[in-house]
Amino acid sequence: MKNELNVAINAAKEAGKIILKYYKSDFAIKEKGFGNPVTSADEDADNYLKKTLINSFPEYGWLSEETVDSTDRLSKSRIWIVDPIDGTKEFIHGIDEFVVSIGLVENGSPVLGVIYNPVKEEIFYSSKGKGSYMNDLQIFCNEYKPSKEMILMISASERKKGLWNKHSKKFKSLKTMGSVAYKIALTAAGIGDIFATLRPKNEWDVCAADCIVSEAKGKLVTPNGKKRIYNQKNTLIDYGLIAGSYKNINNVINELS
Repeated sequence: MKNELNVAINAAKEAGKIILKYYKSDFAIKEKGFGNPVTSADEDADNYLKKTLINSFPEYGWLSEETVDSTDRLSKSRIWIVDPIDGTKEFIHGIDEFVVSIGLVENGSPVLGVIYNPVKEEIFYSSKGKGSYMNDLQIFCNEYKPSKEMILMISASERKKGLWNKHSKKFKSLKTMGSVAYKIALTAAGIGDIFATLRPKNEWDVCAADCIVSEAKGKLVTPNGKKRIYNQKNTLIDYGLIAGSYKNINNVINELS
């Protein structure tokens, strides 16, 4: 897995360079669906990542937010699951809360994760059994805290829609941020205590982050405590997700139930 990790880290950094050429500059924006934009930067970074990763490992499958999906991936034991820009809305508005996200799955389980914030030059990475790192320093999820002392990393859009109104007084603070993958990576690094979302997410949003938080002595689960099996025909995870240390997750699940 060392070779795959090195290739993925280098690919994420190079994709970051491509993205930064567009950042706070001119780029085309299209709507894939209501409230779901894609930019020239997404497409160029995706093309680079697909070419680099598939050329390096041609036997592996491919799933990306910005590539037309193919059922061929379902027959592969190993598959790259990629989001070239997780946090496209933040990228569009010049907010530095977007990342390149590269995950590798083996038989449904994440075995490698790389998340790179090109503006802040923060890189998070992990491979199965080897721990998680932020800029080459090993990271761990925060240990148990009472709910009233927890900082939860949540989506700004979920807060604006009032989805957290009935829960806000249960925790120390609800910190809003852009990219889902970035929020989970920061939770793995102990910068937040828990990541939580009450809305559906796709496999490419969380695959890399799942490996990183798991190797940081935590986990990513649905509100009923189940882990995702990746490389499904339907890539949508529609039950919400929670990430952090085991004890903190159980505490939050109880508060949200």
